[in-house]
Amino acid sequence: MPQAGTSEVSMPEASEKTYSEHRRSRRAKIARMLRVRPSEPRDEHFEDLPISANASREGIFFTTRREGYYPGMRVFVTFPYSSPHDPMNCEYVAHVVRVEKMANGKFGVAVELLMTMNYSGGSPSGSGSR
Repeated sequence: MPQAGTSEVSMPEASEKTYSEHRRSRRAKIARMLRVRPSEPRDEHFEDLPISANASREGIFFTTRREGYYPGMRVFVTFPYSSPHDPMNCEYVAHVVRVEKMANGKFGVAVELLMTMNYSGGSPSGSGSR
């Protein structure tokens, strides 16, 4: 039973099982701000600053009031995010894999992280050619 001030989204068990089969690593409940922006010019530009509900090495689930997310949408995700010039910001190219309409007027959005966009001196994946 949900406590006062919280809401519960009921999902059919078959759907939850389908989603969980695609996960490669465990999700941790973590509430951190992230920044989400569309990466495709055809999508209307926005900057969304939602709070994550959970995250894993491959993806993040967050809730937002912003409409317009759709499965397959490519986005830039900065996670964690605190300010535009924070050196701890890590930006990723990601795509939306699921959008859920929630009872409280919000949307639950699941994104899969595809590639890091860090511009620091270190080069992930051994791509250190010049």
